[in-house]
This record gives sequence, structure tokens and C-alpha cells, in this order.
Amino acid sequence: MKKEARYLFPSDYMADPSVHVFNDRIYIYPSHDWECANVENDNGDQYVMKDSHVLSTDDPMHGEVIDHGKALDIADIPWAGRQLWDSDVAEKDGKYYLYFPLKDKTDIFRIGVAVGDRPEGPFIPQPDPIRGSYSIDIAVLKEGEDYYMYFGGIWGGQLQRYKDNKALEIPELPEGDQPALPSRVVKLSKDMLQFAEEPRPVLVVDENGEPLKANNPHRFFEASWVHKYNGKYYFSYSTGDTHMLCYAVGDNPYGPFTYQGVILTPVVGWTTHHSIVEYKGKWYLFHHDSVPSGGKSWLRSLKVVELEYDENGKIITIDGGGEW
Repeated sequence: MKKEARYLFPSDYMADPSVHVFNDRIYIYPSHDWECANVENDNGDQYVMKDSHVLSTDDPMHGEVIDHGKALDIADIPWAGRQLWDSDVAEKDGKYYLYFPLKDKTDIFRIGVAVGDRPEGPFIPQPDPIRGSYSIDIAVLKEGEDYYMYFGGIWGGQLQRYKDNKALEIPELPEGDQPALPSRVVKLSKDMLQFAEEPRPVLVVDENGEPLKANNPHRFFEASWVHKYNGKYYFSYSTGDTHMLCYAVGDNPYGPFTYQGVILTPVVGWTTHHSIVEYKGKWYLFHHDSVPSGGKSWLRSLKVVELEYDENGKIITIDGGGEW
């Protein structure tokens, strides 16, 4: 379905939006794209993000979008190496916790935490990354008194370098009929600064309960997000090199999640990364594409479109406008 869409912040290149409603206002936490001379590759060296901003609005389709300025800068993070990629924020007891993936000084992605008193920041980073953390693409779900972090991305996101939460000497990326490499989920500690347990795999299964295979175009690649609708947990994600947003549905935050369909067909640009949020009785899909930059995959622009469900709770597929 072709729907009205809006570019949220045309004055700068931002991507990977994580979106939440705080204090009856939409807050958007994107990564910040920069022009670079790096050659595009599967490690993502062309994505050189150095800082992140916070945007907000009270009308996502037509209202003013405010840039609250820089929320976090790589120069302020003690353990930083390079590439401050996508982030997400959770609120607890009046504090706001910004979780971000960043390569350390050995070029390994870790997950850090920065803490603020307001949803727009500023956020003060902790001196060290979360113990036992790895990979990219963070999303945090609040469920009662508990908070669950979803993370992981293959290729440049380095998820294939880990098995059972231990680093591998030789990366293992499933192929063919092997089960696809899954995202991860972990409950956060009460102070929101560490993992409370070992991360678990997030299984996306078919109608027979079998994990999707590595050669399935709808398998997980990166960009986890979870929202609830009619009491069900909707786990959505990017398929990466097949350029779609897909989703699966489960009965609890850990899954398994049964594959349901495509949310967004390919966009202009290589990556698709998103969040789904309800605001004032309507649902919205926040994502990005590379139309304004003329198709440069490393210069992406934030976009929003209304999302709808059918009478059975299935998400109605949205046309992304790209071709692959």
C-alpha cells in the first residue's frame, strides 16, 4: 500500500530512529550520518557517525520537529573508538537511559549507557561499556517493572563473531538451510546499567515452529524492535541484504516469535531501520531512506508514515518506494 509519508528533518542526514512517547510528546533518537570518503563495504565503514541528536514533535505528520541538539558525542565517551551507531532510550524513576553501540579502541562493538534527567538529554556516559555486551542495534522494551534489551546485527554488526555469548576466533555465519543467526534479548539490571542475565537468542519461527533458515529472504539481519498490540508482542526487524522490514508475533518478551509478513518493502538506499509507536490513537512507522541524498546509502533521511492493522491484527504492508 502506498501511503502519505513525511521527511521529518530535511536539514540534516539522520537515520535508525528509535521513538518513544515521553510526557505526551514524541521523542526521536536517531543516529547521525556524515559524508565520508570511505568505500562502501560489508563492514559498514561508510557509516562514520560521531554524535547523536534528539528530536521531538507533538504531530509527526504535520507538526514542527524540534532539534534539541547534541545528546551524545563520541569525544565524551572514555572507551570510544569509532562509529557511534543507532541508540535507544528507556525511562525509569525519572531518569533516562540512553543505550548505544560503539566500537571500542580495539574496533569491537560494545554497548554503552549514558544517563540524563530529561528525555532530550544531555546524557552523561558511564566510564565503561556494559559487561558482556556486544554487537549493535539496541531496542528496549518496558514490561511492567522489567526492561528488556534487544540487540544484534550481522556483517558489520559483528553478531557472527559470537556464539553462546562468547567471542569466536573464526566468525560463523549460517548458510543455506542452516537456521538463521538470531537477534538477542536480555533483561536489564534494576539499576539499568548492566545485564541481569545472559543474553538469549530471539527465535523467529515459521508456522510449524521451525526457525527461519539462513537462505530465507525474511530472516533476521539487524534492527530489532518490539511493540505490543492487542496483548501480543510484535518483534520487527530488518532483513538487511534483502532490504525489507518484517515482523513476527509472540506471547512473551523472550519469544519465540512466529513470522507474519512484510511491514515495509525495499526503500531507496541499502538499509532499512525503524521503530513503531502509538501516539494519540494512531500507529506510526518511523524509518529512513536515501532519496534526498540521491541514493547514497550512508546519507539517510528520517521518515514517518502511518501504520495500520487489519481486523486480524496483521500489519498492512507499506510500499517503501525502492527497487532491489
